[in-house]
Amino acid sequence: MATIPDTASGRAIITVLGSDRSGIVAAVAGALASHNVNILDISQTILQGIFTMTMLVDLSVANVDFATVQNQLTDLSGELGVQITMQREEVFNFMYRL
Repeated sequence: MATIPDTASGRAIITVLGSDRSGIVAAVAGALASHNVNILDISQTILQGIFTMTMLVDLSVANVDFATVQNQLTDLSGELGVQITMQREEVFNFMYRL
């Protein structure tokens, strides 16, 4: 198993946005599970047909590095027709601090 040395906490924020359809949650969760990425928290909603999901994930025991997971999610976003973004928790917190 590869460790994730390029993240201080090993945690990341994943956001998904797009038209609602079945299978989005399953596909994203499956991609993460295939690399031993743990979902720590998840929130989703559908607003007038627009699907939104935010996840806090732990990559500390993942079997691949951050970039590999990020690239797979980018590929998956094209397959699903949604926007998927993954940021290191530190970057997310820095960008959205009050």
